[in-house]
Amino acid sequence: MLLTHLLLLLLCLTKRLCSAALPQTTQSLLKRLQRVLWAWDGGNVEKDRTGVTRRAWKLLDIICRILELAQGYYIPSSHTMRNLDVCKKIYSRARSSEHNDPSVSLADLRNALRFTLAAAQVPSDHTRFWYDQDPSLEMGDSRSREDFDWLVDCYLEIYPGHQEVAFDILFLLGVMKVRCIPAKQHQFIESLVACMGTTMPVHWRYAALRATNNLREEIALIDTIDAELRDMVLTKLSPAILTTVCPQPGTTLANDPHHFFNEGRDLCYLKLIFALARNSNWHPHLLGDHHIDRCISIIEACCLPYLIHAFYLVGILLRTAPERLSIASLDGVTEQQWWDVMRSAWRSARYVIDDRHCFEFLPVLVEGTKRHMHNASKNDLEWLIGYVDGVLKASEKRDSKQGEDECIVVAVKEFSDMLKKSVNSEGVISP
Repeated sequence: MLLTHLLLLLLCLTKRLCSAALPQTTQSLLKRLQRVLWAWDGGNVEKDRTGVTRRAWKLLDIICRILELAQGYYIPSSHTMRNLDVCKKIYSRARSSEHNDPSVSLADLRNALRFTLAAAQVPSDHTRFWYDQDPSLEMGDSRSREDFDWLVDCYLEIYPGHQEVAFDILFLLGVMKVRCIPAKQHQFIESLVACMGTTMPVHWRYAALRATNNLREEIALIDTIDAELRDMVLTKLSPAILTTVCPQPGTTLANDPHHFFNEGRDLCYLKLIFALARNSNWHPHLLGDHHIDRCISIIEACCLPYLIHAFYLVGILLRTAPERLSIASLDGVTEQQWWDVMRSAWRSARYVIDDRHCFEFLPVLVEGTKRHMHNASKNDLEWLIGYVDGVLKASEKRDSKQGEDECIVVAVKEFSDMLKKSVNSEGVISP
């Protein structure tokens, strides 16, 4: 029956026949395979009396490829955590000296991980994973960070010796927003630095960037971590992060069609640098390692009307640039560019202020906008009023009503009132 399902599905995919039957066939196959995966008995599949589990495991590599081809024709699995529990059992069995079972290997783990990703409809083309919402890869309220320590342990144990399995794990750590415990951060970050090397394949570099973004709150507090880890982060990780989006002179991101600007990749990068810029101890390094130069170079790309990038970019510049008025790169930023990126930041703000740190940035954005709006047209200002009022409406939906939140809302409200009162018939800001 399993082989029949596979052959039918493969026929539908390769010949583009039976299109009406394809979703039903794929969904049925996925459910059967998931039950087979859950029936894994510790690796002793050779004793499976029915033979179903044994045959499925022998075909799992092919099954994963077929499911990857069929993505979009089935509902993503809602059982990612249960699938990962099986992966954990396979890993424990494979590394256990007590069992030393040659029938269980890292190849089995890789197949189980690939099935978990395929069942959740994570794109097999990993350069596209920036755009995946990962609804089926959320940890859930019942899961804690400790529940995923085994993934970090496995990754650190097998990298770089078993790169295919190691990449799948690193990829999972990134999309599931898993962070490692403090005791393992030094080793984990060192591995991320290696993965960001200019000679590494693009998918490795991107996976490492996403995993680093998950650690942004920890590394933002650079002054609170131990000296050895702090030195490594500043001297190695900071420049390595930049090379994921802007390689050193003379190098390229091989096979990367989005060398200069990639919407998903650069949003991840900007969120990371936005977090670091909150700490003034990071500012000299963001400048010295040319992160600010990189941000300035993508201003125009970040102002596209369907992107939210400008909010994070403005946050980086306003928090870092005022302390370094002599930054040569800033001399090349025109007043029109400042205004364009400020306006774009306000347009994006309503979509990001659910994040506490983005909400707290609003008063800084107000003051920065005031400094760069003197050349705005009446039409521009009317659009700005609409964006600011949109932020106020979005603020009303926030759960927290603390005093400091009220102060932030008041600052935005006063800015809105100022705009409305200051626009005269000539379309300029009154003194």
